[in-house]
Parts: sequence; structure tokens; C-alpha cells
Amino acid sequence: MNGLYLDNAATSFPKAPGVAEAVAGFLTNNGCNINRGLYAASFEAANIVYETRELLCSLFNFPKPENVIFTKNITESLNVILKGLLKPGDHVIVSSMEHNAVMRPLASLAEKGVELSTVLCNNKGELPTGDLGLQIRSNTKAVIMTHASNVSGTILPLEEVGRLCREHNLFFIVDCAQTAGFLTIDFQTLKADALAFTGHKGLLGPQGIGGFYLNDKLASLIEPLIEGGTGSASDSVLQPSYLPDRFEAGTLNLPGIYGLNASLKYLSAEGVPAIREKELSLVQRFIENVQTLPGIQILGPDPKQNRTGIASLNFLNHDNAEVSYQLFKEFGIMTRCGLHCAPAAHQTLGTFPQGTIRFSFSHFNSIQDVDYVINSLRRNFFTSSAAISQAIAATLNPTHTPLF
Repeated sequence: MNGLYLDNAATSFPKAPGVAEAVAGFLTNNGCNINRGLYAASFEAANIVYETRELLCSLFNFPKPENVIFTKNITESLNVILKGLLKPGDHVIVSSMEHNAVMRPLASLAEKGVELSTVLCNNKGELPTGDLGLQIRSNTKAVIMTHASNVSGTILPLEEVGRLCREHNLFFIVDCAQTAGFLTIDFQTLKADALAFTGHKGLLGPQGIGGFYLNDKLASLIEPLIEGGTGSASDSVLQPSYLPDRFEAGTLNLPGIYGLNASLKYLSAEGVPAIREKELSLVQRFIENVQTLPGIQILGPDPKQNRTGIASLNFLNHDNAEVSYQLFKEFGIMTRCGLHCAPAAHQTLGTFPQGTIRFSFSHFNSIQDVDYVINSLRRNFFTSSAAISQAIAATLNPTHTPLF
């Protein structure tokens, strides 16, 4: 990919070293299914699948590999959990920073009698946990919450939310699309009942592979969204009741699992804290420089506070879409402009309906990348003097190519 890719909150690029080779290796050298064949290649693939469940358990401190369920992405995971658990008359609570992967299934369920309450976050995306307690009712069944906003980078206080859920005997379902691979996530410390993840963002794996963890109590209450062949209990027309087969009907995305296996090993070797430290250093440098430019609204908390490696900007004197396009056209900088599939978050932050431009960094980016973006912004949108423009242009590397 030519240019500077800063859209990692949507899909990470480049992928972890070894991911492409693992996917290609499976397709070239194995290519079979699991749980269906009594031959070596099938056993080998089954071992990789189980090992990947174990790697995910290690990453998130979860005790039971069989309770790790594979899906194609976190959106499917959340649909399985929400639509399999909630019934008419149930009440659920969310934050006002949720992604449409949560809000659209809940909107559909609301039409069928599920009640929904939203805890309003402040204009930095921060959650007042005291307000959450005020929303609890006698028929409240669950709290569903993102770990961090994909718009502002704000990290929500999920340990406090988990304790509150435990005190009131509520199910706690966590969306960690923006934090898996960036934060150290402990399923036990969060006191979660289910945690949904995706492979193609911070886990640095391929698209088309995701999943969820859930404890036995919640698993017993969720009806499968999809039923069919599992390669097990084939003498019965009923879906198996045991995990993971209960929620894994049909053929799994084995190339994706092979790729995720490689990316998880890379994350283990590099260390999630080291990755977080690198990404935070980049976004801090970016925000501190952007703050010196006029006419820009920077979303989220202070750059040195608890946040992820993204920065969303609202250009008050320019059209955001025009700025995003010009950054790509003139400088090869790839960003995400718009509402980021999270209109509720933008309403909370005061950037609806225009949205923002989101710059989302990876630990594969460099300080030079950050400086290149800052200088590109200054050159194109914040100078009128030809002399100044030429001086700034001289600091730009016209042949700039990212590490990938």
C-alpha cells in the first residue's frame, strides 16, 4: 500500500509479521476442514484452532478455551449475544458512546419489546458511573458497553461498571473492538460475563475473523442465532448444547484463524504494554502539535490522560471531507472522515451531523509519520504565505513512504 495509512481504528495495516504467511500456508498446504475428517491434515488444523482459543484465553485471562467462540467479526458476536439473550420486557443499559454494532441490534430488539436506557457521557466521552446506577430497574437484565470510543479514544471505566453489575446481579457484556491488542484486558478483573472481540483491528489479524468469550451461566441462557452442521452429534437434528459447538454451526474461517494465531503470537512476543506505550507516544505528539493550529476542535480527553491511539479532529473553518480528501490527494495520508458508524457518540461530543476526521495510529508508525502529517496540515490549510509554505514544504519528504 503506497502512502501513509492512519485508519487503524477501522482495520489495522500492516498486519503482524507472519499473518499473511500463515493464511497462505493453510490454503496452500492444508485447506481441509476440522471435526469432519480422520486424517492428519484435519487433526493439524483442529490443533491450530484449539491453540488459538488458548492464546485468546491467555491474552484476556479467561479460563476455558471451549468457551471461546469464533465468528466472522465483532458485529456478528454482539448480534449472537444480544439477540440470543434479550427477550421482550427485558431492560438493558448502554453508554451514549456506543458503536452501531451495539445500537442497531438493540434498536431492532426495541421494536420487539426490549427496553433500552442510555447513560449520557460528557463532551469528552467520559462516563459518569454514578448515573449508570440511577438507570437500573427491576427488569434490568444487562449492561452492554464499549471499552473505548472509536470516535474520541476515550477509555470507559469498565472495572467500576463491572463491580456495579455484580452488585445488582446484572450481566455485563463488553465490546473491546478498540482495546484488544492495545490495553491489557483481564476478563476476571472486569467482572464481565461476555467479551466480544475482532481480529482485524488491534489484534493485527486478517479480516473475517472475530469472536466472543462467555461464562457458563450466560452461555446457558443464549439461544444460537445460527444452527447447522458442527461435525459433532450428527445423529441429532438438534444443535449441540455444549461449547463451542452450540454457537459454531457451519465451517469456520480457518484461514482467518491461522492468521489470528500468528498475530496473537506476535502480540505475546512484543507485549501489549509496549505496543500501547508506542501508540500513545505518537498520538500525544500529534495532539500536542495540532493544538497549536487555529480552528480545530480536538475530541476526547487530554492527550496524557486515559485514551487510545486515535485523534478525531473537527475543522471549524474547512469542510472535513475536503480536508480528508486533500490529505490523501496531495500527501498520500489515509484517514477516516464522517460519523464512524457511531452517530450516538458524535451527538454526545457535539460533532453530529458533520462528523470528524479520525487519525488512528499503529505502533508500526513512527515519529516521522506524525511530523509529516502535522507539516502537511500546516502547508495545505494554515498558511497563506508562499515563503512559509515553501519553508514547510522543505521539511516534507516528497518521497515519503511508511514502513510498510
